[in-house]
Amino acid sequence: MAESDDTDVQRVSREVAGRLAARGVRLGGRETPDELEAIEEAIEAFEDAVSAHGGDLMVDEGPRGHPTQPDDPHFALPLRGAHESVAQYVERLERAADTVRRHRPGAA
Repeated sequence: MAESDDTDVQRVSREVAGRLAARGVRLGGRETPDELEAIEEAIEAFEDAVSAHGGDLMVDEGPRGHPTQPDDPHFALPLRGAHESVAQYVERLERAADTVRRHRPGAA
């Protein structure tokens, strides 16, 4: 890999990490570019599922990852645990998206 390619990967990784941190996603600072991408893609899939089922992400997600009282608890973005690996968090996000897809609005 050329030096400029490596610099681009680092720059993009910092941008993705910044977006995730702004969303309240806990990062340890050792996540690889692929791991950051996996988290971002899993969050996007979760948010797509929420939107497709009538969720309002501005209401259902707290500011910078702080929990709120969402219209539907299924629509709140799961936060990453302090000792949760990237793979575990991505898997939990995928399960949460599947739950949203199967969930009927108004059902607890």
